Amino acid sequence: MNKNFKGLLCIGDPHLASKIPGFRKDDYMEAIFKKLEFALNYAEENQLLPVLLGDLFHWPRDNATRLLTKLMRLFDNRLILGVTGNHDTTEQELQDDDSLSLLAAAGRINLIDQNGPWKGMINNVFVTIGGTSWSNRLPKSFSGTPNSLVVWISHHNICFSDGEDLGVKPQEIPGIHLLINGHIHKPMPSEVHGMTTWMNPGNISRVARSEGVKGFKPSVLKIVPTSQNEWVSEVVEIPHASFDEVFHPMNELYVSSGAEGGSLFIQGLEDLESMRTAGGLGLITFIQNNINLFEKEVADVILHLVKEVCPNEFHE
Repeated sequence: MNKNFKGLLCIGDPHLASKIPGFRKDDYMEAIFKKLEFALNYAEENQLLPVLLGDLFHWPRDNATRLLTKLMRLFDNRLILGVTGNHDTTEQELQDDDSLSLLAAAGRINLIDQNGPWKGMINNVFVTIGGTSWSNRLPKSFSGTPNSLVVWISHHNICFSDGEDLGVKPQEIPGIHLLINGHIHKPMPSEVHGMTTWMNPGNISRVARSEGVKGFKPSVLKIVPTSQNEWVSEVVEIPHASFDEVFHPMNELYVSSGAEGGSLFIQGLEDLESMRTAGGLGLITFIQNNINLFEKEVADVILHLVKEVCPNEFHE
């Protein structure tokens, strides 16, 4: 295990899954696994300490043994830091039957939101790396390590100036020089508040099919400390396929209403089955777009069943 680190490599929200989420049409598990593998190999080749920003998994449980085995092998003999994301656990706190717990118990990942800050030398600078899970509040200050560059990892809704006005407002956190956030998949411009710089590099995977994702380039963030309170950063693009190669066309899953509505609905379901969207999002979107084909009593029963079958994907 290489401990002569020259920098950090921050890896945002892989959302690994053995089932296909959303409207992806490729081998999703293999595609995202290769991105994570590239990032970790890049980190090793450049003597960077990998830091996962949360949401290693898309679904917290019931991930295929094949995926977990591949991760156990990939993470073996590496120091990897990370925090717990909202997709990593079904409860407020990580549970023993969540997949991330298996990797942590096997020593494949150091969850700094549970184990406390990591401390060590990086590029001849003493660095402290702490973290907060998605369900806990960020610290108001930090004073644990004097004469150290303090980096904090979070997985929160942050009100960056280019984003929605929801969640935590960036402000100075005394004792913390750099806060790096996961959770928000879109890269955000850095903000400086007092001694604290807030950064949000975005994620390495594309789960949602939307216009905003078309020009998105999966990447990771390289941080090289240069002194106790200074660093340089670099965005490193991850090899990836084009939007059209990984997503079904945007105009799929729409059926026009009319006299033939019932038969068109059945045809749409047959088309949906061929798309192999195992996460349930395709089915939910299709039903929500076409529920007006049915009488209210029938529609209510259908929506009730959808909520029961796909509780994690359904949003009214």
